Amino acid sequence: MIQRISAVTPLSDYRLSVRFDDGKRVIYDVKEDMHLPGYGALRDVYGLFQQVQLDQSRTCVFWNEDIDLPSDTIYQYGREAMD
Repeated sequence: MIQRISAVTPLSDYRLSVRFDDGKRVIYDVKEDMHLPGYGALRDVYGLFQQVQLDQSRTCVFWNEDIDLPSDTIYQYGREAMD
C-alpha cells in the first residue's frame, strides 16, 4: 500500500517534517540523499530546498522536475517524530 502524505514542511539543515494520512509523522534527512544526481542543487541553489511541494497524487514530494522523493521512501527511512 502506498502511503499518502497529508503535509510536508521544510525544516532547517535539509530536513523535512512529513505527516501521512495514517497520522504518522517523520523527520526525513535529505542530506543523506545529496549524493544522488541532481540533489546537490538543493544545497547550491539558494532557497530551492524551502520550495518543496507535494505532488497531486500525494505520493511524492518534489522540488523541480529532476528532484523528488517518493512517499514510501520517506515513510520507511524517516525518523519518527514525537509531537
